[in-house]
Amino acid sequence: MSQSKKSSLKKRYSSNQPQDYDHFFNREIQWLEFNRRVLELASDGEVPLLERVRFLGIFTSNLDEFVMKRVGGLKRQVDYGLSKKSHDGLTAKEQLHKITEFLLEDTKKVTQIYKKEILPELSDHNIHLKKWKDLTSKQKEAMRDYYQTNVFPVLTPLVVDNALPFPFISNLSLSLALKLENKKGKEILFGRVKVPRIFPAWIEVESDKDNEGVTFVSLLQVISHNLADLFPDMNILKVMPFRITRNADLERDEEGAEDLLEMITEEIRQRRFAEAVRLQVGKNSDPWMVDLLRDELELHEEDIYVTPGLLDYTSLFDIADLPLPHLKYSSWDPRVLSPFQDNQSSIFDLIKQGDQLVHHPYENFTNTVERFIRSASEDEHVLAIKMTLYRTNAKSSIISSLIHAAEMGKQVVCLVELKARFDEERNIFWAQQMEKAGIHVVYGVIGFKTHCKTTLVLRKEGKEITAYSHIGTGNYNSSTARLYTDVGLLTCNKKITQDVIQLFHFLTGRSFQREFKSLLVAPMNMKEQFLKLIENEIANAKKGKPARIIAKFNSLEDREIISLLYTASQAGVKVDLNIRGFSCLKPQVKGLSENIQVVSILGRFLEHSRIFYFQNAQEDPLEGLYFIGSADWMRRNLHGRVEVVTPVLDRSLKRKLFEILEIALSDYQSAWEQQSDGTYEKRKSPKGLPVGAQEQLMKLTLARCQFSGPEEEV
Repeated sequence: MSQSKKSSLKKRYSSNQPQDYDHFFNREIQWLEFNRRVLELASDGEVPLLERVRFLGIFTSNLDEFVMKRVGGLKRQVDYGLSKKSHDGLTAKEQLHKITEFLLEDTKKVTQIYKKEILPELSDHNIHLKKWKDLTSKQKEAMRDYYQTNVFPVLTPLVVDNALPFPFISNLSLSLALKLENKKGKEILFGRVKVPRIFPAWIEVESDKDNEGVTFVSLLQVISHNLADLFPDMNILKVMPFRITRNADLERDEEGAEDLLEMITEEIRQRRFAEAVRLQVGKNSDPWMVDLLRDELELHEEDIYVTPGLLDYTSLFDIADLPLPHLKYSSWDPRVLSPFQDNQSSIFDLIKQGDQLVHHPYENFTNTVERFIRSASEDEHVLAIKMTLYRTNAKSSIISSLIHAAEMGKQVVCLVELKARFDEERNIFWAQQMEKAGIHVVYGVIGFKTHCKTTLVLRKEGKEITAYSHIGTGNYNSSTARLYTDVGLLTCNKKITQDVIQLFHFLTGRSFQREFKSLLVAPMNMKEQFLKLIENEIANAKKGKPARIIAKFNSLEDREIISLLYTASQAGVKVDLNIRGFSCLKPQVKGLSENIQVVSILGRFLEHSRIFYFQNAQEDPLEGLYFIGSADWMRRNLHGRVEVVTPVLDRSLKRKLFEILEIALSDYQSAWEQQSDGTYEKRKSPKGLPVGAQEQLMKLTLARCQFSGPEEEV
């Protein structure tokens, strides 16, 4: 390893070590606790059956990403002998040991849920997921025909010998390992067949009986039992499914990169060849093949996970998508807020009448955020559009609007974050398409991820130029806007838009503007301002004035903020935290955090909005301070990313935010409460079966908004 690389790694992983380790939970373990709550939804009888199937896939997808990013990073620390400890005082090696224990338990749990609960219930509803051995002779013959016609020509049999080296095995691919015997020389050889992703993971089999419902068999099973023709000169002694996970926590030296686009493109390529960090094998696996894979992939014994169920539960997304509405959540079409129901009037006139707060997916994304950007692209008075793009969907109407605006001669600037993990290729594609159309594309800020969700529109109105802005908590992505809960502010308030103008000057000109009058902007002033807001509540509590903090976001890890929240609790400030993911804060600890409550909501939508409330000595909660934005209370958000949090000033919008917070805190159906030992307990209602927060917000939205058709038709 080069000296420069060692120095870079030490800088990345070294920091002053906290001494009060017992005041903090471990980040990795708390994330695994979060994913266990996801897994519990797959076992929750109140959740519709196919949604439970989907949660099995979500659990696995989450875990795959965790292993790629977090386990990969910890393994690098161990390999390089770095000594950084976690907030709770564990070394990287100790954390890996605890993670292994969790993963082994979760492997058993997910298998049990799948085999003991999901499969029988699917069968009760005439959905049969069968093994090859359970198919009838007629069904097997039909699958052999399917295999020979469709699958067999695509497969690539590989054998390892002196002439053929061990094959490259791609990340998260499903494969079959084969123990082969040469019929002529009786030599034992290793073979591998990759299960292609171009076919459905589950193949529908025609049922022999009219009333049997639908039957599926996995593509893996079909291939496993039809391998003879691939190896005609071999005896197949053993077939073993396996799956590997590779490290995605790659190093990057942005400051030394001459071309950021080229660097990220190369990183995507390197990710394919990154070191393996996990090997999953089926039950009753062949020891000889396991040892060979372990040696070739340079893994340790603790990196091998024997999985008695499916190796990849994300394959069940196909089953979850079956057109059986009675086994799914009732459909939800986002509604159109009254102010936005007039599609003929200018959206800019609407915003000038007063700030607008939109709440997705309860309220329509297409008729609000997309309409704002589309209108800007078409309006002859609009001079310029500037926006940040972190993640977007494959067919983005927003990008189409930006391209149209550029073609109309408007100045269009788009900051595309190339370092958005696992969305790099899509972002590179869109960046290149926009550049071809004449859009000025900026590839992020060196050393930081640009994570803020912000748009600026400059419009000539008479002799003046008026600035309009959207600041949100979620990505400019019409697909996730139907699945994630997010809020966004549409405003032309000069107190805010002047800061947004300065923000884009910083993003494109590297000005490092630090004087923001209204916005909280990381890495410049956001953390400092949040700390001051908490300190203000502490001071108010000590003076006997009203003091309360309510915050809703995704994750809590920043040590200084946690420590100050402990101080707030000890001063008598009531702190209510609604955190979907993980939290390193220890709540309800005597003498430390009695006044802190941590609640996590998991449901049909992914809780994603970031909302912050500080009572600010006001008796009336609507006189307090409200903020929304893109940042969690994580060190990476506050120090390593460009984030934007905006105040919400309008009283009616404050009322809406307070309602969201109160509903979330009063959820006794889909909420989990963190205990002082770090575990979570599902809340039990003292009033029977209440409506969950998400269901309540849907009902409130229905009451407020006249339905004008599905979002796509708006």
